[in-house]
Amino acid sequence: MTHPVPIRREGAHLSAALAAAEHGWHLFPLRPADKRPALHGEAACPLTGDCAGGHRKWEYRATTDPDRIRRAWADRPFNIGIATGPSGLLVVDLDMPKRNSSTDTPPGVTTFKALCERAGQPVPTTYRTRTASGGHHLYFTTPPGTRLGNTAGTLAPLVDTRAWGGYVVAAGSATPGGRYEVIDPAPVAPLPDWLLTLLQPTPRQPVGPLAVPVVSGSRAGRAALERECRRVVAAPEKQGNNTLNRSAFKVGRFVAWGDLARHEVEEAFQGAGETRGLTAAECRATIRSALDSSIRTARPRETA
Repeated sequence: MTHPVPIRREGAHLSAALAAAEHGWHLFPLRPADKRPALHGEAACPLTGDCAGGHRKWEYRATTDPDRIRRAWADRPFNIGIATGPSGLLVVDLDMPKRNSSTDTPPGVTTFKALCERAGQPVPTTYRTRTASGGHHLYFTTPPGTRLGNTAGTLAPLVDTRAWGGYVVAAGSATPGGRYEVIDPAPVAPLPDWLLTLLQPTPRQPVGPLAVPVVSGSRAGRAALERECRRVVAAPEKQGNNTLNRSAFKVGRFVAWGDLARHEVEEAFQGAGETRGLTAAECRATIRSALDSSIRTARPRETA
């Protein structure tokens, strides 16, 4: 007598992750019942796969590939992180007051509504979720070619935004404080022009050709540093941070060999990254991570 082969059903977290990926959102696993990334950190980086050219943080390892998502969520009920920047999203985070704050502090939903009223605009209708704390996430698509960073309280108290360099916890996730649930399944709306205007960074003053600072060290090291800094400045749209990471990783071996001083390399790449349009904080974190990884794994000069 033959027995039917049991059908393996997808867990709730995996189903939610696959549903999010169908929107084109780039996902990565968060720790079960937590909001922190579950991916390996720099110290434990195997330097394979996505990290073959140097350690890459969660934002650049997030994926929409359903096969990769199934493998990642196969054995554990990971929560779901959406890397907002690669997903083309800006999410407005309407937070709740902290427990130790004043009892008359209004929640982010209230202050955002007041912001809309002052701008003479209705509260936008778009895909909206409720967070574990009772706050709301409003999802918007960003205009092509626009690269917005995260903000904290820039628009109004308890109103933050998540874009490049940020992530949000997707519906279907849960923490001890509660679940993340969809409360308005409306299509994701384009970011309103009036909000885009408020979130646009102060225009940069025109800059001339990159002037790589004079550094000490070997001729080969200096040449490599100048070449890679110029590569960062000329990086294609949306590839600035990735290019900075790879270029700093390449030059890191000269630091490991004693050909270049680390602080001078960091200063040069910082200038190149900011000239490209990356934020100062983004540059510092990427440069530090790339150099640490390169120095740790550099082969001896004789075998390189």
